[in-house]
Amino acid sequence: MPTPPKGPRLGGSPAHEKLLLANLATELFRHGKIKTTETKAKRLRPLAEQLITKAKRGDLANRRRVLGVVRDKDVVYSLFEQIAPRYTNRPGGYTRITKTGPRKGDAAPMAVIELVEELQVAAVTGPSKEARKAAAQQNKVEALTRDDETPAAEPAAKADDADQDAEAPENASGDKAEGEDSKA
Repeated sequence: MPTPPKGPRLGGSPAHEKLLLANLATELFRHGKIKTTETKAKRLRPLAEQLITKAKRGDLANRRRVLGVVRDKDVVYSLFEQIAPRYTNRPGGYTRITKTGPRKGDAAPMAVIELVEELQVAAVTGPSKEARKAAAQQNKVEALTRDDETPAAEPAAKADDADQDAEAPENASGDKAEGEDSKA
């Protein structure tokens, strides 16, 4: 468990706060996302991230440490066998907190805390900074190693002319295809 901050707790005592966060973590791993207050979500995030990091290691000692917090064996199994392998290449940031607005009854600020899907992140971000740099460097090398002194625009224009010739084949007599004779 992360060290609780000084000041007001999420309940009556430190033991109650610990159990409350453990239950929130269990439900987060069971359902993938939960809706709770912003304060609880912000306090849950470090605990959930530590538990996922322990699950990524996957050894028996870490499994027992996670079982000390998350009491449900089915949830621990799914954490170690299904959730943690999704984040093997991710160094951290397994959860996302999205603010949703005030609660109707007491106007408490609400938020949704969810596990981040690795595939969505890769699709949204596109190529990494290193990949863009490598591509730019490759383009520079190709430009320097070209043998012809023509600018890059002329070969593209020549390719377009070749495409047009391929679209309108000529007959043996030198005339265009039949579709083009009817136009004359």
